[in-house]
Order: sequence, then C-alpha cells, then structure tokens
Amino acid sequence: MTVRPVRPPGPDDLDRAWRTVSAELAPTPLVPSGLAPGALLKLETFQPTGAFKVRGALAAVAALPEGEPAVTASAGNHGLGMGYAAAKAGADVTVVVSTRASQVKVDRIRAFPVRLVQHGTTYDEAEAHAMTLPGRFVSPYNDPAVIAGQGTIGRELDRQADGPLTVVAPVGGGGLVAGLCLWARERGDVRIVGVESAVSRGVSASVAAGRVTRVEVGDTFADGLPGNLEPGCVTPEVIGRTAELTSVTDDQIRAALRLLFHEHGLVAEGAGAAAVAAVLAGKVEAAGRLVVVVSGRNITVPAYTAAIGGDTGGH
Repeated sequence: MTVRPVRPPGPDDLDRAWRTVSAELAPTPLVPSGLAPGALLKLETFQPTGAFKVRGALAAVAALPEGEPAVTASAGNHGLGMGYAAAKAGADVTVVVSTRASQVKVDRIRAFPVRLVQHGTTYDEAEAHAMTLPGRFVSPYNDPAVIAGQGTIGRELDRQADGPLTVVAPVGGGGLVAGLCLWARERGDVRIVGVESAVSRGVSASVAAGRVTRVEVGDTFADGLPGNLEPGCVTPEVIGRTAELTSVTDDQIRAALRLLFHEHGLVAEGAGAAAVAAVLAGKVEAAGRLVVVVSGRNITVPAYTAAIGGDTGGH
C-alpha cells in the first residue's frame, strides 16, 4: 500500500475541531462509578450516533475543501459519524465497510445520505479498497482533523473535571488516544492510558518499534479494535510521546460489560467497554482522578447477550 503524506495534528487543529464539535454536539455526561475509588465514566454512548467517532467525523467533514467528495473506511462507528456529518453538511461521502462489519452498524449507516460499499472480509481489506476510490480519503484514525475531533473529549473534561486526571480510553487505530494526547500536552496535569485488544496490538508494537509495524490480528467480538495500521500512520508518533498502553482480553471486556449493565444500567459494545475492562482487571494505576471513556454502544442484541453470558441475573 502506498504511504500517504499525513501530517500529525497540532494545537490549531484541536482549536478548529473544538469550534466545530462544540457547536454541533452537547457535552456527553461524566458520571461517578464504583469501578474504582473516585472513578468517573465519560459516556460517549450518549452521542447521537452511539459512539465518540462522530466528533472526528464532524471535524473532518468541516475541513474538506468546498464541494470535494470524501471516501472513508470503517469498522462501523466512524462510518456512522461520517454519515451524520454528511447529513448535517450536505457533503458527498462514500463509506466502505467489510462484509463482516456489525450488521447493526451497517443498517444504521444505510439510513444516512452516503454511498455504502461492502468490500473484503476485514477492516484492512475495506480500507485498502477505499483508498482506490475517487474522493479525499478520510481515515478513521490517521487524519489530523479526525484525531483533533476525538481530542474534543478532553476540551469537555476541562469543564467537567478538575485535575490532575488519569484518562483511560480504548485503542484501535489510535485516533481517540492520539487526540487525547494532543489535549493532554496542552493541559499538563493529565495522564493518558490507552487500552488495546490483546489480539490486536498494532499501535503498541509500532510505538515500541518507532515505526508502523504490522502484527498478527486475532478474532475478537470487540469489532472496533482489531486491525493493522495504515503505512506511515501518525498515531503511534503522537501517542508514543505521551500515553501508556496496555491490553485486555475478551473475557475481561465481557466482565466490564456486565459491570456497566448491573451497576449503571448501561449498554456498551465490546470496544466501548475496553477501558472499563482495563481498570476492572487492575491494569491501570490512577494518578489523580480517574476518568474512563465508555466509547460506544452499537452492538446487536444477540452479540450483547452472548457477551454478557445470556443472562442478567448477576455478575
């Protein structure tokens, strides 16, 4: 795959993204949790698309030259965000997903005014195909406007939580944690912890190697997390200077889903509960107040009930 020239985001990108996102989206709730002493949950499940990805999509569509079409690849939630942004801005957007993408996400993307293309059986194959299509490619993670858009979670936390903070968030391609790192560097009293799936650790491998490194990707029901990084991806560079990285197993994510349901009445998808899973498994040491990002809720009923064990009678 050809290496695209992508610049790392800077403070000006975060400022622009904040103006766009704060004008369109209400701040998501920050609620107390017994997950850990003083823990707070940042509920991106309350976004209009059910996931944080709408932030980066709004910022990216706002940054498009007037009239230029956009094409993107998605495991689902970024496609939903791009659909939402396209509807708001009247933009011309094509979304490519794999044939194995979550059906609930695919059905919801179809409801937006976008062209939906299904190609390949993995996110990597969908992404490679999307890059061959006409239009400006908007990566769900390797794009300065997208990364900055995800960083607007931090700008909301400026108004919701006094520091110092430890903010824990999931890592797939790294756009969310890179955005949080961009914000954390300007604030100065924030520690960022990123949580990967144990079967897909492309970001941590790339950070360790100092360059984008391909890894073997295993199966996980947390469909927003697995996949390799685009060659030349900037997220490891942004993350490596600021964040700490850890990983969780599917069983640990299932335990987090059960906790969110029983203790908070919250539904989350697998990727959305990864940060909660890391805290619950004792993989995060908090410095200051602990903020845990619950990043998305878009999961089918059968997948959800199977993940939490098919019952709601106890942990």
